[in-house]
Amino acid sequence: MSKPILSAHFESRTPSDVRLAQMRYEKREKKPEAVINVAIGNVSLPTNPAMKKRMFELNGPESPFANGVIRYTGTAGTVECQNAFKNILKSEGFNVDNLHVQVVDGGSSGMELVILGVCGPAGTGEKPLMMIDPAYTNYISFAERVGRKTITIKRQMGEDGKFNLPDMNEVEELIKKHNPGALLVIPYDNPTGQFYTYDLLKDLAKLCVKYNMWMISDEAYRELYYVEGEKLVSIWGLSDEDVPGIEGRRISIETASKVWNACGLRIGAVITDNAEFHTRSVAEYTANLCANAIGQYIFGALAHESEEDILAWCKQQKDYYKDIIVNVYNRFKELDPNLIVSSPDASIYSVIDVRNVVKPGFDSIDFVLYCAERGSVEHDGVETTLLVAPMKGFYDIENDDENPGRTQFRISFVETPENMMKVPDLFVKLLKQYEEER
Repeated sequence: MSKPILSAHFESRTPSDVRLAQMRYEKREKKPEAVINVAIGNVSLPTNPAMKKRMFELNGPESPFANGVIRYTGTAGTVECQNAFKNILKSEGFNVDNLHVQVVDGGSSGMELVILGVCGPAGTGEKPLMMIDPAYTNYISFAERVGRKTITIKRQMGEDGKFNLPDMNEVEELIKKHNPGALLVIPYDNPTGQFYTYDLLKDLAKLCVKYNMWMISDEAYRELYYVEGEKLVSIWGLSDEDVPGIEGRRISIETASKVWNACGLRIGAVITDNAEFHTRSVAEYTANLCANAIGQYIFGALAHESEEDILAWCKQQKDYYKDIIVNVYNRFKELDPNLIVSSPDASIYSVIDVRNVVKPGFDSIDFVLYCAERGSVEHDGVETTLLVAPMKGFYDIENDDENPGRTQFRISFVETPENMMKVPDLFVKLLKQYEEER
């Protein structure tokens, strides 16, 4: 009897690079005494106190769920949850008067919606999404899922750990060649930790206006930047005064996951200053019915927080991550100066490039699988392994031999400060062990 046939899409799917190590480790029969997982940005800090209060009082008299009934909300989300996103932006100094907020099931749902809203018809290659390589791997995956093409501006990681964009003339030539529907930027970048200044955003925004493109900004890490003397950057800090014509083509993707420490809440938003985009996006999302109702209620607590409390929380998060990221960076460089470690400028990630310390033929995925499936080293008297994310899937490059991710890894600063300080030692020991066996 013949077996049912999977779609070609399903047959081609492999786990996301950010989940690969964890999935393989779970199948490992003989596990070491300890494992440190920094492959995925699964924040382990407690969420904001106002949100926590609502979470703990879901059956309290003020909760809409006290009687046990959990109904759908409107497709665009509750007004309170929409206002929570607006209140954060307003507290940070941005004008929210003409912004339309659509609440979605996490930033990931927002990514997929936006791709559907700005690119050409499925399977045609028309109006592709323009990204900046290396790009957050989920954008590549979602574009493949919905049959939309992506093109990339190539960044290079220098020996100093800085990721540098090409000259704007080169970017413009790419736009002329491929006619993209939108440009995606991540100003506090995932995966590189690069920080985009307003000058850089303005240059990119001018190209979006000139070639009639949407400008999409993924602002999951907006408050997390560590460069002295720089100010908070957002697409909502750009206006027609800075770049004539940018208003009406701006879209941001927001999330409760990172700054608000609520990854599992699965609440995000698509915010735009274009009323028609908002209307059509909500119409598309009616098939999903609505975002998580309980999650909206918990995040909605931020609609009532003062500007002072919002900013104090953001500063607390920023200070926490800055200390850890700088300390881990310094420890990597202390252990092996030949390792290239991305500059600790923004977000909660670092990229480690081992191209100067490994033998030819090295493959980042093979090393990740080694650590997950059989590798371990002794650290502080405890047999331990480390899970990191290979960077190959963050590059939109078909030729494997030309993929810079073959020697690069992303680490997420999501473990305790104590465990994060173990990461450089574990990485260097495991890499040495792996290379001796290879």
